[in-house]
Parts: sequence; structure tokens; C-alpha cells
Amino acid sequence: MTTSPDPALDRAPVLDLDLELRRERAHHDECRAALARMAEDVADQVVIGEDVAASGADAEALGHHLRSRAKEFGEQPPGPLFFGRLDREDGQTHHIGRRRIAEHPAAPPLVVDWRAPVSRAYYQAGAHDPQGVVRRRRFGWAPYSAGDTADLTGLEDERLAAGEEAASAIVAGEIERPRVGPMRDIAATIQPEQDDLVRSGPATSLCVQGAPGTGKTAVGLHRAAYLLYTHPQRVRRSGLLVLGPNRTFLSYISEVLPALGESGIRQSTLDEEIARHEVRSFDGEAAARVKHDVRMAEVLRRALHARVALPEGELALADGPLRLRLPASLLAEIVAAVRAEAPPYATGRDRVRARVVRELQLRAERRAGPLGNAWVRRVERARPVSAFVDACWPRTTPEEVLAAVLTEPGDPRFAEVGDPLLTEPGGHLLTAEEREAIRWAKPPRSFRSAKWSAADLVLLDELAGLIERPRGYGHVVVDEAQDLSPMQCRAIARRADFGALTVLGDLAQGTTPWAARDWREQLAHLGKPDAELVPLTTGYRVPAAIVDLANRLLPELGTDVPAGVSLRRDGEVTVRRCEDVVDGVVRAVRAALAREGSVGVIAAEEHVGPLTAALDAMGGLGASGAPGAFGAFGAFGQGDGERERLTVLPATAAKGLEYDHVVVAEPAAIVAAEPRGLHRLYVVLTRAVSRLDVVHAAPLPACLATAQIA
Repeated sequence: MTTSPDPALDRAPVLDLDLELRRERAHHDECRAALARMAEDVADQVVIGEDVAASGADAEALGHHLRSRAKEFGEQPPGPLFFGRLDREDGQTHHIGRRRIAEHPAAPPLVVDWRAPVSRAYYQAGAHDPQGVVRRRRFGWAPYSAGDTADLTGLEDERLAAGEEAASAIVAGEIERPRVGPMRDIAATIQPEQDDLVRSGPATSLCVQGAPGTGKTAVGLHRAAYLLYTHPQRVRRSGLLVLGPNRTFLSYISEVLPALGESGIRQSTLDEEIARHEVRSFDGEAAARVKHDVRMAEVLRRALHARVALPEGELALADGPLRLRLPASLLAEIVAAVRAEAPPYATGRDRVRARVVRELQLRAERRAGPLGNAWVRRVERARPVSAFVDACWPRTTPEEVLAAVLTEPGDPRFAEVGDPLLTEPGGHLLTAEEREAIRWAKPPRSFRSAKWSAADLVLLDELAGLIERPRGYGHVVVDEAQDLSPMQCRAIARRADFGALTVLGDLAQGTTPWAARDWREQLAHLGKPDAELVPLTTGYRVPAAIVDLANRLLPELGTDVPAGVSLRRDGEVTVRRCEDVVDGVVRAVRAALAREGSVGVIAAEEHVGPLTAALDAMGGLGASGAPGAFGAFGAFGQGDGERERLTVLPATAAKGLEYDHVVVAEPAAIVAAEPRGLHRLYVVLTRAVSRLDVVHAAPLPACLATAQIA
């Protein structure tokens, strides 16, 4: 609702807190009733729309739109309807919430969407620049509130026009609230530097290098919601894709966009996007490294185009009394010209056919006069024309080409195209050892029966993109982008050819063998070399004590990233050396569960089983190990049971997740488990948002050896 502020409130921050709370609760009740009417109106529109007289296509489009809106209202998660308020110099008052609420479409809003232009001052205004705001009010709601009006328990006022500006206890409490359940939105707590990124335009590609706890994932998701709000037709028409590293992570973030009023957004992993086949084979490390190397893009391109051959003879076509001939030299010129244009392979095949038919048409018309489209269509299907096209530019599939690449040259089971790993000029693209690493030890009978590995699917996607341009998206949000290989980046680039990217990651958290060491190089592979690179270093999630411990690892990681800093001065770090790590972890977990919040036990893969068994036997407590809402290593929930609060998981599954209390078991084993083990340990140490216990028997890495011992 747009009203004039109470003049009495201009004389003091809050003259009567109880009175103001009653007024705001009454406004919330009014908003709740209006939202219910909005939902009823949308449901009625679906019924009415089904009876509207319209053409089939129009009726279907209208029905889809109305049903989508009804579904959106029906799936709206519960929660408070506003979290802030602006009182402006012009006398207007705006309540800020996660979606617009009004009595009817033409009425002034009771709640303004957080993405609306007028809401920006809520995040950006300050005493140094009030932006026309007299007072900013923040509302405190009971933790995990489902939106009951009685849950509005407090409020804070900042009189910006009077020069007041102070750290918000409500914002701090929301940020530091125990992490139980999936990731929450941050609409109520967005900071100015985050807001700048969220409100970037749809054509802008961004790369956010974010230290742990800086909210880079939340920024990416809120930017997606902002683009859907400000450019709905443009973004929805071309599609918006959110790519996460795994299903566990996607489950963790799954409620953020619906909470912001956006549903139906595709959230996927890259493996799911390129899944032409089930993964039924596994590569060794050497083979995987080669297959993910950017040189494979050129290998595949040459393997594909090695199938194109220049014609050896003329093309003759009998058309009634006409005898039409095209000499081999002209046909060779056509094929060479199309190859020089470098179109997608299937497009090149169509161009060759079209140009051959055009040459035949010109010759026929010189002798018989103008010919219509029916003649052109008949000649396109003529056997001599099809035979020529098949001979010089044959049909093929990604599987057929890749099978030839992975098989010894000359193997009779596959098309003979020479050695696709050999390039002219320039010799071999790959070394003899690399060629041997990716060859099939036992080739299948045909490419149709091949068992493909995860890396093979990336190569098949590259070939599919070379043959036909894939469907693209208007915007793609890519999280944990530092872990992508060059070939995986190319798969994403093909899907964002005509759209923008929001790239999120932290070079210090790169754990794959091909993890990026430089964002500019990674952005070039993603097809956006000129994307704006923005560092986020101020943390709001991870306390300073934990950040300082993790920062000790940065000089050893070989990445040039700024160290993170935290605004949170709370938090606890305890380093325990003990003879029996399992017993030490059990004692640490027992102490952690005596306090509020979620608990994550993170260890090397080999230690997960023994730790889970020990915790299961711990006085009947149990550790969540069955598949749950967020993956096979644990479940999250808001129940009172200790089992719901405890998760045991391997270090390889911890990326992107967070727990109030983390118990790290034997850091030396985590480091030794993989080549980039120090990077993995950096990830593990920064999963805690309140307290961190490090339990070890083996010596700590040298950079952590001076950490305080409990």
C-alpha cells in the first residue's frame, strides 16, 4: 500500500514498539487476505479461460499461461510476505517482499517486489546517500516462520535522512541463523555489492570469483530471478538454465527460486544436459585428462571433416528428354567452397545438395525455360544427386565418428577415414602416449554397441554440436565453474551462443584434475572472453576464525585469488589431536549435538564407513546415511530428532554445502586422497558457518601445523 508515513514516527525511531508491531501485523493480515484473493482470481481465470472462444493455437497458449500462473500460486512456499519497508521523502511508503501483492492489478501494491526499481534503495541507500529515503525499516520474524502474522516479533528503523546508519542486528541474526534444511534465499539480506551484480542487465556476462561465504551462489540465483522479473518475455522465450555440479547441490538450492516467486526454471547438471547415453564405462586418469583437453575439439573436428571427399567423376542426371551433366571440377569447387564456409556438418551437407541442384536448374532452364519448385524438389530427391551427396559429404553420427577416433586406424569394424588423431600439416595433435591412452583396448563390434564413459559423453556432445547447432538458452548460470574442463566449458558455450552467462566459482576450490587456474582462460573456453570479472571477498556466512584458518592454505594452492575476510567475529575453531580419530569424532559430534543447528562430519572416502558405524552405535543416536532429500550421504530437516541434524559425507561430496558445525576427520587423509587434496581440504574447512572441529592423529599439513590445539 502506498500511504503517507505517520508524522509522529518522523520524530523518533520507534515511539511505541508494541503499537508499531500491531500496525505492521495488521498490514500483514491485509496482505495475506489480498494474496488469497489473487490466488482465487487466478484459479477462476483458468476456468473462464477454458470457455473462451479462440483458435486452437491461441486457446492452447492462453490455457498454458493461465495454468502456469495457477500452478505458481499453488506452489508458492509459505513464509512472511514482507521483510522491509521504505518511507520516502515524497510521502510514499513501500513494503518490500518476495513478490508483488495488490488488491487488484490496477491498485497500488500492498507489497512491492524486491526486484522492482523502487526497491533498489532498500539495498543501496545509506546515510551518505539516502536516495530519497527518510527511513528504512527491517522486520524480524521468528526463525523458520511459515508466515503467521504472530511471528512478526521485532523491527528496526534507520533514519537515513537524519544521518543514522548502523549494522542491523536483524540482518546479522538472519545470516547467522542455524543452517537446517535447504539453502535459503537472501532477498532480505542482500548487500550493496551483491545487489549490483544481481541487477546486471540481461546481455551482460559476469564471472564472480567468490571466496567461501561471500554468497556467490545466492547472487547467481537471485540474478536469475531478477532477469525473469525484469525481462520475462525475452528470458522465458529463450530459456534460463541453472547448472550445478551435482544433484546433491541442486537439491540444496532447489527452494531458492520458488521462494522468490519463480518456478519452472530448469536446474540441471552438465552431465544431465549432455546425457546421450548411460555411462557404462570408466576412464583411467590418463585417458580422462586427454579427453577433457581442449585439443580434442580439433581432433574431433578433423575426424568429422575427414569424411568429406572431393568427387572423382561427373554427375549425370536424366530428366525426361534432358541430359544434365556437372563436371567433376565444378563439383569439387562446390564442395571446397562449402568446406571453407565451415558451417555445421549437417548444414554443409544441405548446402552442397542445394548448390548442386541450383547448377542443374540453371542448365535445365537454359534449354527448357523456367522451372518451378516442384521440379527443384523432385531433383533434390533424385538418386544421382543423393548418391553424389552421400559420397562426398556422407551422413554420420557423433557415435560413429568418436568410435573411429577411439579405434586403431584401419579397424574394419568402423568407417575408414585414416587416422583422425593425425593432422596435416603439423603432425600429431596428441603424443603417442596420449593416443594410446584413449584408444579402446577392446573395441566393440560397432559403434551402436559401444559402452561410453562420462568423458566420452562430453566428446559426443562436441561432435553433436559440430554436426548440428544445439538449442541455446537466453541465460545460463554456472556454479562451481572452476572445476569444469575446457571441453565441458565448450559444451556450455554452445548452449549460450546467443545468451549471457553468470559464472560462479572460486579458483581456490578447484578440485578436478583439469580445474581452472585463470579465469580469463576459462572464460575463453566458455565463449565469453570479455565477461566482467568481479571478486567477492567479504564473507557473511563463514566466521572470521574459520576463514583465517582456511586462508593459511591459499599460498600452497597455486592460484592467484584474494584472501577472504569475514564480517562475522563469532565462530569457534578447535583442533584436536588424538590417538583414535573415530573416538575423537564421536566425542566432537556428541558435543556438537548438544547445541543448536546442523552437524556435518566430513572425511576421506575410506573413513566414511567406519565413522558412520561408530556414530550409529553412539547411544542409539545414529548418523544419517540413507538417501535423503539431498543425496546419498545424509538428510536435512527441521525436525527435533538428532538423526535429522547429523550428516556423514565424504570430502568429495561437500562442495557447495554448509552446516552449522563441521567435524573434519583426519585432514592428512583428505589431502592424500587426490592430486589436488589441499584444494579439497580448503573446501572442507569452509563448510562450517558457526563452529569447526578438526580431529586428527596424523600430522596436519605444514601450513596448518601451528593451529591451536585443544
